[in-house]
Amino acid sequence: MLTSLKRILIGRPLKSTELGEQKLNKTKALAILSSDALSSVAYGPEQILLVLITISAAALWYSVPIALGVLILLLALILSYRQIIFAYPHGGGAYVVSKENLGKYPGLIAGGSLLVDYILTVAVSVSAGTDAITSAFPSLHDHTVAIAVIFVILITILNLRGVTESASILAYPVYLFIIALFILIGAGLYNIWSGGVAPELHAPIGTPIAGISLFLLLKAFASGSSALTGVEAISNAIPNFKSPSPNNAAKTLMAMGILLALLFSGIVCLAYYYGISPAKEVTVVSQIAEQTFGRHFMYFFIQGTTALILILAANTGYSAFPLLAVNLAKDKFIPRMFAARGDRLGYSNGIIMLAAFSILLIILFQGQTEQLIPLYAVGVFIPFTLSQSGMMLKWLRQKPKGWVTRFIINTIGAVISFTVSIMFFLTKFNQVWPVLIFLPLIILLFRQINKHYEAVGEQLRLSTCEPIVPIKGNVIILPVAGITHVVEHSINYAKSLSADQIIAVHIPFEREDEAVFEEKWKNWMPDIRLVTLHSPYRSIIQPFMKFVDTIERKAKESNYQVSVIIPQFIPKKGWHNILHNQTSFYIRARLLYRKDVVVTTVPYHLKK
Repeated sequence: MLTSLKRILIGRPLKSTELGEQKLNKTKALAILSSDALSSVAYGPEQILLVLITISAAALWYSVPIALGVLILLLALILSYRQIIFAYPHGGGAYVVSKENLGKYPGLIAGGSLLVDYILTVAVSVSAGTDAITSAFPSLHDHTVAIAVIFVILITILNLRGVTESASILAYPVYLFIIALFILIGAGLYNIWSGGVAPELHAPIGTPIAGISLFLLLKAFASGSSALTGVEAISNAIPNFKSPSPNNAAKTLMAMGILLALLFSGIVCLAYYYGISPAKEVTVVSQIAEQTFGRHFMYFFIQGTTALILILAANTGYSAFPLLAVNLAKDKFIPRMFAARGDRLGYSNGIIMLAAFSILLIILFQGQTEQLIPLYAVGVFIPFTLSQSGMMLKWLRQKPKGWVTRFIINTIGAVISFTVSIMFFLTKFNQVWPVLIFLPLIILLFRQINKHYEAVGEQLRLSTCEPIVPIKGNVIILPVAGITHVVEHSINYAKSLSADQIIAVHIPFEREDEAVFEEKWKNWMPDIRLVTLHSPYRSIIQPFMKFVDTIERKAKESNYQVSVIIPQFIPKKGWHNILHNQTSFYIRARLLYRKDVVVTTVPYHLKK
């Protein structure tokens, strides 16, 4: 039943040879890898206004020069990540750049930050999309968390079906959003040009405002820079592109940068000319659309596509998180299961883990986007800073042709990214302080996992393993609960192994039962030695383990191997297992950690 449900939801398994068919062309890649960056247009400008409105409505004109600063940073990041794409065509982005140029721990900081950032990408995007829906339909406000969780589950199922299938479906809403925003910006600019917007709605640019400070402007700039989250996703996902991957990835990155710049600057300009102030339950884009078109078809079309792009922006996380996890897994910093492909040739374990943590965050923060955005933004500007710094060192060391220009680009990006990171810590410390706790914990976890894999590799390597002591013989211990076909089947198996000694062990709880069983055993299987261990405290595990310990010590002195054969009957239907105790499971679980004991389960399958 579960297998059938899996096939319905995810689809038939794909052969490894079909991997080439799962690569993305530029059109689809732009949709699923740029959706995060493009969707931030819906909340990036609003973050600038939220800071400026604390001074006064007249201070909102500062949003225009601040937006210009954000666009300069965007240009530096786009040019820098274009260089990263060609320098590191196998993907990995900030993690690989930082690790190779700055060292292992800066690489782990970048990798850990991005892993968390992609989790936040899903949580923030879906929460923001839900906000857009509840702005249009206020009666749904009480169900924000439930709606967001449902969306995460749906996107997860879609991604488990494979990269190309999810891209084919998600491309339409993304391009609809782009068209809708361009229509909104075009209509809004026409209204302004034709005199449909009253000049008194906004303060003229350059108006002196009392109480404004450089610190507050930097705070607004840092908040607005949250619109740049997701820019690095394409450099992480180069392996998902069709050949030639680097060229296609670079073109997609440039297209994303141009679209993001146009949409971001357009929304900022409209918000300024319309005199939009941020409101608690109505987004800035919603206010602009309502003032431009009224609450008619175009308003709901823009709100609908905005909600869709915000929700589907989570797909950037689903595309980049698994590929980053693959790089970390190959370097032995996270479990190897993240490097394994699933039925549909996607990295299913990474997708499922991303969904689980995202749902947890949505529940913990009750779907409040504004609570997540600062943590989300600082998590990406740390890798921005490290990757730019890493590229600076790369050019200084290698000095290829034209390296000075590249060095300047990366230096500008590094300085601005570092400034934004510091501003987040200075101005929003009460929201971003968890970074200072979970990031060191993640690095520690990476280090412990890596130490484990290194230790396992060292012990398994033939050149370094301890010498194998030759085995002179085999002593088999067989726990028995009664005289049954299950026990008979296991004894026959034990005899086939040519063991030097087979010991059946029975653990009765009552003395009278002990004598009765010994008599029955003597009549039934006289050639197999029986040991009865009376258990006055009705425990089977403890007396059996003590007996195994005793036999193991004696066997070790003579270089004999101790093997435990566990009889187990298998019910015809899986749910029948709950009707029986699981003693064999507990014995096996305890014995697996015994260094010198071999454990074998002999199943006996029931027919009814």
